Amino acid sequence: MKDHFLGFGLGLRTQHFHDFLQPERPQVDWLEVISENFMVDGGKPRYYLHQIREHYPMVMHGVSMSIGSTDPLDRDYLRRLKTLANELQPQWISDHLCWTGVDGLNSHDLLPLPYTEEALNHVAERISQVQDYLGRQILLENVSSYLSYRESEMTEWEFYCQVVEKADCLMLLDINNIYVSARNHGFDALDYLNAIPVAPVRQFHLAGHSDYGDYVIDTHDHPVVDPVWQLYADALKRFGAVSTMIERDDHIPPLEELLRELDQARTIAHETCPALFARPDCHPQAREARL
Repeated sequence: MKDHFLGFGLGLRTQHFHDFLQPERPQVDWLEVISENFMVDGGKPRYYLHQIREHYPMVMHGVSMSIGSTDPLDRDYLRRLKTLANELQPQWISDHLCWTGVDGLNSHDLLPLPYTEEALNHVAERISQVQDYLGRQILLENVSSYLSYRESEMTEWEFYCQVVEKADCLMLLDINNIYVSARNHGFDALDYLNAIPVAPVRQFHLAGHSDYGDYVIDTHDHPVVDPVWQLYADALKRFGAVSTMIERDDHIPPLEELLRELDQARTIAHETCPALFARPDCHPQAREARL
């Protein structure tokens, strides 16, 4: 079992703050927080965050680094990100392989990059600068996409792999995003999975989406669908035990419903990799001594 395997987690959302502070803790191995939600001074969210952090390992996940933009890196953003990381001591920090704006304008969306050598070199250099500033490797997540660029010189997965290798960073592999992009662009999701190297993958995301027939949108407002569960099983066969979490950002249900969905991820993982999960070091209580 990999030392960095955390088990099965959820995204921490405000609706569930009180649930995670009950005397009987929810059966969640770790929590992912949206970095930007807590990169402020004081307030109730930060109060609850630090209370919950006493009981659960956490990772930080950002949506605004805009690592692919041509704008200069936002040094104030990075300063606040580093301050939060110093407080929380997360297991890792992640963001997206994308750009979110240009000329100081934020689109509030995760926009795909052209898959060119020029973009690859540009992004890798910026990742290196961020990692040097933070003093740690970061994870980059593949985004879902709805358009492609005529200028692209390689596939998305080729670009992703080369960026990670050149920048010496790590991967957050979003299984739902692979499915969504495969449907939208007509490629085989297994071709994507099988092209990804095993070693850099630290985390999986699972989420729901909205299916409009001719296209699919990554909305995080539905349960995970059967084809994504199957792709998750395929990913487990290739990568082994990888820290896995469920994302839900809209139509957020009671925590009990998300816990049932998380149990489904556990079940699939145990059925797919029984030899791995039979080992005692894969269980949360065995990891607590190391966290």
